[in-house]
Amino acid sequence: MEEANNNKSPLTFHHRFLVWRQKHIKEKQFILILSLIVGVFCAFASYLLKALIHSIETFLTENFNVTGANYLYLVYPVVGIFLSGLFVRRIVKDDISHGVTKILYAISRRQGRIKRHNIWSSIVASALTIGFGGSVGAEAPIVLTGSAIGSNLGSVFKLEHSKLMLLVGCGAAGAIAAIFKAPIAGLVFTLEVLMVDLTMSSLLPLLISAVSAATVSYFLLGTEAMFKFHMDQAFELNRIPFVLLLGILCGLVSLYFTRAMMFTETIFGKLKSPYGKLMLGGVMLSILIFLFPPLYGEGYDTISLLLGNTTELGWETVMNNSLFYGHGSMLLVYLALIVMFKVFATSATNGGGGCGGTFAPTLYLGCIFGFIFAHFNNEFALFDHLPEKNFALMGMAGMMSGIMHAPLLGVFLIAELTGGYDLFLPLLMVSVSSYLTIIIFEPYSIYAMRLAKKGELITHHKDKAVLTLMTMDNVIETDFVVVHPEMDLGELVKAISTSNRNIFPVTDAGGALIGLVSLDDIRNIMFRPELYHRFKVRRLMHVLSACLINTDNMERVMKAFDQSKAWNLPVVNEEGHYLGFVSKSKLYSAYRQVMVNFSED
Repeated sequence: MEEANNNKSPLTFHHRFLVWRQKHIKEKQFILILSLIVGVFCAFASYLLKALIHSIETFLTENFNVTGANYLYLVYPVVGIFLSGLFVRRIVKDDISHGVTKILYAISRRQGRIKRHNIWSSIVASALTIGFGGSVGAEAPIVLTGSAIGSNLGSVFKLEHSKLMLLVGCGAAGAIAAIFKAPIAGLVFTLEVLMVDLTMSSLLPLLISAVSAATVSYFLLGTEAMFKFHMDQAFELNRIPFVLLLGILCGLVSLYFTRAMMFTETIFGKLKSPYGKLMLGGVMLSILIFLFPPLYGEGYDTISLLLGNTTELGWETVMNNSLFYGHGSMLLVYLALIVMFKVFATSATNGGGGCGGTFAPTLYLGCIFGFIFAHFNNEFALFDHLPEKNFALMGMAGMMSGIMHAPLLGVFLIAELTGGYDLFLPLLMVSVSSYLTIIIFEPYSIYAMRLAKKGELITHHKDKAVLTLMTMDNVIETDFVVVHPEMDLGELVKAISTSNRNIFPVTDAGGALIGLVSLDDIRNIMFRPELYHRFKVRRLMHVLSACLINTDNMERVMKAFDQSKAWNLPVVNEEGHYLGFVSKSKLYSAYRQVMVNFSED
């Protein structure tokens, strides 16, 4: 008995605290308190992840030969994605890849609920992947971790789904602010990438999470910017055409990166065996890292090198540890090959079983491409001198804007990462021109397109967002009397007498829907007993004008009603078996209710 009481005591205390909180702390104030806690937890989580990655990478590579090839590059990445994949399959037993896409899915389809293991599983898996050389970033895993912290903290205190989604956004903002020490970028990321609506009730919690996370990171890691950048040459107006051209090219490279990644993911998706994926991904990744060691890990050392040097001798150190060491004349070719193959290294890492994101690869790719753009011009004296460091910085903003469809994030993140606020205007130009270029070809970001193709993406478009939040299960009605084609009119009249509906689905022996009988169709003969055995349902029914499938999203359902002009449409499963009806009145009633809940602040 005593043991049973001990088991109940935590639940009792929890319930008492919830009651006390509801009486003494208003919900808006409580959300602010939780947003602060989420920000602090995000900072410690990001610090732990960065420390694990750095420790593993340093332990494995500190004794590497600078002047030649290192064959352990062929081994480490395979070991990393093998250990990460084994951890996910045997311990986590859930898919934790594509962290930002999973957050978008949780917001769109799971009312902000993220599984509890995501608080820690992404940290372990990504530390193993990146520490051993996986060519991905730690940002998407830590964003998933932060969002999971917010979601589960809200679930503990029994908050409604709209508040849960806000705390998910707070976790994402805190994670970005913590790992980059960039609070404004954290806020902008949540608004642009996660597409959380900006209202006065959501702005303050997001800001509190971002600022608290960045502040704790300042205490843990220091207050200096992540990348040391000193602007040697101020921005000049005559360089505007080159800035715009860089933005357009960044948009095209972003398109290449996005399409190539989706293509490679499709190939890995066709492989059913995890060991087949490991073999393909491991071979691709190991060969690429062996030939191009800068592809090892996140690549932030390469960014620091290009932003921190102004001489050929300094830039050529990017070829250390490789077969290209000492061939400074091939610098541009070497970097161009890295730009070309980076997407395959990233895809191979995740496809082979690793865990990581595209945040760091995006920054890495942008920095190198911006440097190539300026250095190529200077090397061949095509036009006036272009400062390589400045254009490397602008390339980072342009690539971020193009790949993630987030022009403001590209500007604010790069400015906060480097302290390069003096280049704010050209950063804006590059970001906008890159974004305008890629949206011609791709309407969705690399994170959102997987969900957008399935109709599961919530957006800033209020009507589409509401439709996304609705499900077929909430609008389908099943109180219709089913009839069969061999029934006669007399049996049909008996069925009508037991129903409150004026439509009767006709199914065969296997339950497949083959037609409908409307009360209007038989009204003139239903009271003539002499005809009861003369007419069969098969003769009285009419063919379906339109039919819904239970997997259809609400946008398709609305289009079907608009096109058919019907007030009721039948629903079947993918095998054609009858499930029920959706009525226009039920649909609009559910739409209005979701709209009210969605708009509440």
